[in-house]
Amino acid sequence: MRFDVVSLFPEFITQAADVGVVGRARERGLVTLQAWNPRDYAEGNYRRVDDRPFGGGPGMVMLIDPLRATLTAARAADPAPARVIYMSPQGQRLTQARVRELAALPRLILLCGRYEGIDERLLQAEVDEELSIGDYVLSGGELAAAVVLDAVARLQDGALGDAESAVQDSFEGDGLLDCPHYTRPVSHALGQVPEVLLSGNHAEIAKWRRQQALVRTLERRPDLIDESTLGKADRRLLADWRSANGADPGGTPAA
Repeated sequence: MRFDVVSLFPEFITQAADVGVVGRARERGLVTLQAWNPRDYAEGNYRRVDDRPFGGGPGMVMLIDPLRATLTAARAADPAPARVIYMSPQGQRLTQARVRELAALPRLILLCGRYEGIDERLLQAEVDEELSIGDYVLSGGELAAAVVLDAVARLQDGALGDAESAVQDSFEGDGLLDCPHYTRPVSHALGQVPEVLLSGNHAEIAKWRRQQALVRTLERRPDLIDESTLGKADRRLLADWRSANGADPGGTPAA
């Protein structure tokens, strides 16, 4: 899969993509990346890429022409069709489901804004969609683009040492949070590893992990789960947990 990132700070993008899973995916040829600086396509001695907003107000707005020329060059660099995404707090919220959809595409062009944003005419003419990584504002789109790059790249075939790791992640499958995980030592001053995980009984381990995922989701992200739609087995797991703990997952004593 190919990524092109349009940014005034291309070195930030390339450095972020040199490490971890994304770095290994690039080394294996599973992911390619090129960063594009709009200043390289700006005119004049100062290579200006922004100007004051019409109507007044603070801040600067990124100009149409340098960005449009950059996007044209990025598209021309590879014949594969590219989806252009503007990283914006006004965009649709990025979800794991959307990440999986993007991971199936051959190519993404991620557009990073700065200052007060980008001239709306450029967005209307050149951008396919806007994405947000959360309800907050960053200094620019680079961090958000790095998030998309990481989330999408790790889903490429061969990017992870064990493909099953991605399947078991939070938000995957039925959208539950992941269960807790433990490793050596078995006994520690901070506590013990749950006995079921040491039992070798794979059916019981799977049942425990499912129960923990259900409980953790209800505790931490109740918006992700509707108990009324759960299957009989899941409802039984929750009932067993409540019976054993005398409380709902949220900590409220059971009625």
